[in-house]
Amino acid sequence: MTALGAIADGLPLLAIEWPHLPTDPSENMSGSLILGGIAFFVTLLTGGVVIDRLRRFNLGKEIRIDGPETHYSKRGTPTMGGIMVIAVLVVLALLFDVVGRNSVLLPISVAVLAGIVGALDDIQSLVGRSKGGMSARAKFMFLFVIALGAALVLHLPDPYGFGLHHMYIPWFGRYDIGVLYLPAAVTFIAGMAHAVNLTDGLDTQSPGLLAIAFAAYGIIAYQQGQIGVVTFCFIAVGSLLGFLWYNAHPALVFMGDVGALGLGAALATCAFMTGQWLLLPIVGIVFVAEMLSVMIQVYVFKRTHGKRRVFKMTPLHHHFELSGWQETQISMRFWIIGMVAGLIGVAMALS
Repeated sequence: MTALGAIADGLPLLAIEWPHLPTDPSENMSGSLILGGIAFFVTLLTGGVVIDRLRRFNLGKEIRIDGPETHYSKRGTPTMGGIMVIAVLVVLALLFDVVGRNSVLLPISVAVLAGIVGALDDIQSLVGRSKGGMSARAKFMFLFVIALGAALVLHLPDPYGFGLHHMYIPWFGRYDIGVLYLPAAVTFIAGMAHAVNLTDGLDTQSPGLLAIAFAAYGIIAYQQGQIGVVTFCFIAVGSLLGFLWYNAHPALVFMGDVGALGLGAALATCAFMTGQWLLLPIVGIVFVAEMLSVMIQVYVFKRTHGKRRVFKMTPLHHHFELSGWQETQISMRFWIIGMVAGLIGVAMALS
C-alpha cells in the first residue's frame, strides 16, 4: 500500500516500511521540532535582509483612509514580509522531509500558488498604488482555482491523489460524503485564505494565530503518524515565530497578502490531509470570527440601506480598537482565544 492509500484509509503512515524512516516515532517528532527551531533561526537571520530589500523597493504599507487613526503611523512600513516565511518553509520542508516529497508537495504548492496571488495583489496596491489592489472578483477566482486543484488532488484516488472522501465527526466517527468532499475542500481552503487575510491587520495578530493553528494540526498529524504533515506544520510554526521577531509592536514589517493567503490556504490543506477538517473553524476560531464580522456587517448595512451597523468597524479587531482597546491588548487576547481553541481542537481530534 502506498503512502497516499494509507492516508485515505486513516492508517498510520509509520506502519509503511519506508527504507529511510526512523523506527522510533519520537525521533520523527523530535526531528520536526528541531526543524522548527532551525526555521526560526533562519527566518530571524534573514529577516533583516528581506526587510531592507522591501524598503529599497518602496514596498510600504498603504493605510485605509477610513481606518482607525492609530494606524496612520504604520504608513510606509514594509509589507510582503510573508515572503520570508513561505521561502523558509518551502526550502526546509523539501530539504528535510523525512517521509517523502509526496507528503509535503501539496501544502507547499498551495502555499506558493496562493502566495503568488497575494504577491500580485500586494504589488498592485503598493507599487501601482491602485485602490485596494487586485479586484475582489479576480482574487476570488484565482483562489477558487487553487482550492479546486488542491481539492482534486485530495479527492482523486491513488496514484493521482490521496483518495480522501470522508468527514470525521468527533465522538461519532468517519462518514463517507463522496463527491461532496470537493465543494467542502474548496470552500474551506479558499475561505481560510480569505479569513487569515482579513485577520492580518494588527501587529503580531495573524502570524501568532497561524503559529498556534499549525502547532495544533502538527500534533493531530503526529497522532496519526503523518510525519510529513508534522514536519510541514512545525517548520511553519518556527518560521512564523521568527517572523514575529520583526512583527512585534511596533512592527518593522507586515506579512501582507502574500503571507496571509499562502499560509491560510496551506493551513486548510493540512487540515484536510489529517481528515480533521471539521475542526478547522474551532482551531481557527478567531479567523472565522473576523470573516463573519465582515459578512454580517455588509449584510446588515445593505439590508438597512446604510442606516445600521452591527460593529463600529470591520474586520472585528477594528471594532475593539474603536471601543478603546489597545492594539497589543487585542492581539494578546485573540492569541489567548486561539490557544484555548487549539487545545479544544486537539482534544476533540484525539477523542
